[in-house]
Amino acid sequence: MSESTADRKPRPRNAQATKAILLRAATAEFAAYGLAGARIDRIAERAGANKRLLYVYFGDKIALFNAVVEEQTTAVMDAVPMGDGDLCAFAAARYDYVLANPEAGRIAAWRSFEQVEPTPAEVAGFRQRVEAVTAAQREGRLRSDIPAVDLFAIVLRITESWLSAPPALKSVSGATAAAPDHRLREHRGAMLAAVRSLVTPDPPAGSPAAHGS
Repeated sequence: MSESTADRKPRPRNAQATKAILLRAATAEFAAYGLAGARIDRIAERAGANKRLLYVYFGDKIALFNAVVEEQTTAVMDAVPMGDGDLCAFAAARYDYVLANPEAGRIAAWRSFEQVEPTPAEVAGFRQRVEAVTAAQREGRLRSDIPAVDLFAIVLRITESWLSAPPALKSVSGATAAAPDHRLREHRGAMLAAVRSLVTPDPPAGSPAAHGS
């Protein structure tokens, strides 16, 4: 009995569409299992494609993982720009992005654990952000007693503090499955208050603000 038209999976019309489908399947697989645990067979099955195409388009599993990392890096850089060095706006936007795109956070975590060498997109993106922080420090919009790269690194981790917190710590907060949004909003406010307190420069000596008036 031949396969009916309704039962057939839609076939991509060109190589670019095929690569996009494979990349989406690989993102889901790597987010769930990491680089070491991911399997090419499962990725091909997720994509409804022959696994040979993965080797044709991406080379090997490590190259495929790098392609996923680069795509995720580009996506978050585009969604969370920081051209003016505003670390408070950056923290809010990044928290919202990772919350809405949990695969991005999982890919980043696996990438940190399993691969040391950064991709060119990662290096370029972080360099741009550190340079923006440096410029804001020179203009007096951010505290300058902490090196720009360290200040950015601290804020970056603060944005993930609740999303990556241990389950036991989350339970201490009293958060329940029935009302997770309240806890997420509460933490977002606390996170932004912490970032603001951390990055705001001290008022100039002799100014009314410096004396608390």
